[in-house]
Amino acid sequence: MLSRGQMVLVKDGKAKACIVLADQTAETRQAAELLNKFVGRISGVQLPLVPSSKVRRNGVFIGGKSAGLPSDGYQIACHGGSLLITSGGGRGAVYGVVALLEQYMGVNYWAYEAYDCPRCPTISLPAIQLQDAPAFRFRQTFSYGNDDPDYILWYRLNNQSEVFASNLWVHTFNQILPASVYGASHPEYYSFLNGQRRPGAHSQWCLTNPEVFELACQKIDSIFKANPGKTMISVSQNDGNNTYCQCEACRAVDEYEGSPSGNLIRFLNKLAKRFPDKQFSTLAYLYSMHPPKHVKPLPNVNIMLCDIDCKREVPLTDNASGRDFMRALEGWGRISDNIFVWDYGINFDNMIAPFPNFHILQKNLQLFKKNHATMIFEQVNGQRGTDFSEMRAYMLGKLMWNPSLNADSLMQVFLNGYYGRAGKYLYEYQKILQGALLASNTDLWIYDSPVSHKAGMLNEHCMAVYQELFDKAEASVRDDSVHLARVQIARLPIQYSELEIARTQTGLDKAAVERKLETFRERCARYHITRLNERNNLVDDYCRLYKERFLPHANSNKAAGAKVLWNHAPAARYRPIADKALTDGLYGGASYVESWVGWEGEDADFVLDMGEKKTFSSVTTDFLMQSGAWVLLPKSVSYSYSQDGKTFTNLGSCEFAEDRDLSIRFVPGEVRVSSPVTARYIRVVVKTIGLCPSWHYGVGHPAWFFLDEVKVE
Repeated sequence: MLSRGQMVLVKDGKAKACIVLADQTAETRQAAELLNKFVGRISGVQLPLVPSSKVRRNGVFIGGKSAGLPSDGYQIACHGGSLLITSGGGRGAVYGVVALLEQYMGVNYWAYEAYDCPRCPTISLPAIQLQDAPAFRFRQTFSYGNDDPDYILWYRLNNQSEVFASNLWVHTFNQILPASVYGASHPEYYSFLNGQRRPGAHSQWCLTNPEVFELACQKIDSIFKANPGKTMISVSQNDGNNTYCQCEACRAVDEYEGSPSGNLIRFLNKLAKRFPDKQFSTLAYLYSMHPPKHVKPLPNVNIMLCDIDCKREVPLTDNASGRDFMRALEGWGRISDNIFVWDYGINFDNMIAPFPNFHILQKNLQLFKKNHATMIFEQVNGQRGTDFSEMRAYMLGKLMWNPSLNADSLMQVFLNGYYGRAGKYLYEYQKILQGALLASNTDLWIYDSPVSHKAGMLNEHCMAVYQELFDKAEASVRDDSVHLARVQIARLPIQYSELEIARTQTGLDKAAVERKLETFRERCARYHITRLNERNNLVDDYCRLYKERFLPHANSNKAAGAKVLWNHAPAARYRPIADKALTDGLYGGASYVESWVGWEGEDADFVLDMGEKKTFSSVTTDFLMQSGAWVLLPKSVSYSYSQDGKTFTNLGSCEFAEDRDLSIRFVPGEVRVSSPVTARYIRVVVKTIGLCPSWHYGVGHPAWFFLDEVKVE
């Protein structure tokens, strides 16, 4: 018997109560179906659905409104032999059923199609008087669990398609007025950058152009008419930073308002007046993050504020990047009660890497609530295998509903429930990892590399402790295939980090590294984990490239350790490693933050002094392609050689075709001659493409290129 008290739902495998629908809304029916699904899983029987006229006692009455409750809020009352679940609208009745199942019937839903449900032929309920409502009116996570409809209901999650007309909810300028349609005939509709109009898929609108406003109004009106019942739409900047229009009229507004957001809010306010019965959302993102000094958004203008540039090792109040965002949040909070916070919580370049941000989740959500945020989107763990993705989604789902819950207790409940006997070891792992991160005084960034932490939370001694804890965790559940699989998936970030750090070290045992690589590959394959990052780089490709690129090999590079003489040095931030990184035999990985040497919008020109004359027939330079970070291939690379370091003879050049692929790749620029040459000096000249092209996020701004190794053979 699950509980004692006021009402018996099922006794000895026979239904003793029935369900009555107080109304015929889809949400009420959904609530009844969810309750009956789990009553059946618990007891083996379901409750009959009957009209209210036939019920006096033992009725489960679902639906109807409770005065004073907001949308999605609910009230549960069990007394006198009846159970009543009412709501404030929305999915309140469904969420009331979830609370009943979780708090009074022992059901726990952990992750995608993963739940614990007791088995008992009798279900009875105690006296209940419970009322609850959400802290935020819109709550969403980006998680692979979103494919499970029961999971979505359990964690009380929304989806943007429920709210935004035609699913237009972010980066919509180009969707509303496509540059492919209007760019050629009306370049004046788009950003003026570096001396000219630059229409493109990632260019912004010229917001002071009255024709743009009227055309946008026509398009928006047609979208609303095609989506009856929807009252909200996003009219927001395209992805990319500092690509806002800088024509004379737009620049004057920006200067007066103190932020490029001024032009956006003026434009959105005009839309809000034109369509007073609609809600208009716009981004406060990168260049538009800070609020304007003078204009205030109208009540039906929603501010979608993004904290993309913030570091994640401490709460937003505790580091420089976070404090800058807090100034923006507090500024918007002073002029608007309609704020949608877009929060980021995972490493997008290396999703299968440790990302210990659990200790900041609650504090940040409390800050959002305090500063008038009413809608929350948590962009985290979009795929299976992401670092502790199930626990991050679990904790965020609970905390978005109620930020006052104890985050550490939520962690322990999840770890013990989802991982069984292994939970205590994984809790210890999380706490040591968190402490090591904080003690290292190293940033935690959403475009991080495990290599950035190899002297900190992933140092040799910490890694040994982590491996020992995972060994104990696996041993504790080795007779339980479900829990063992979950533990082994949770271990992948440490195994991946071990491989990433190994590629930056010399003198390692090649066979040992190969065994670790094969273990990682095999476990990813076994558990259907296919991607490493948001750019769709595949695990299989990573493992293949690791063997070719990173495993210890005999160094055949005749320029190994060569002295670098700079004619045109790299960007200042990369100069500390540049003298060694180009000839140290170590290749960079998927993140440009380590091992790579970069130039921004400028050519590279340097000479390698090999110390003595050497004979060779090929020179290869290794380039990074990471379009999402404005890292593009250069126009060309050329090589020449010299005996004295003064007079150079051309060896050849390599041209690069434009490449729009968004995946992260390593691209060689090679020149090979049929007859070997002998020389001491090799000159490398790389020609930049200059500005990012019209199709790119950084349209009109300098493009980066990165290289990490020059190989002479």
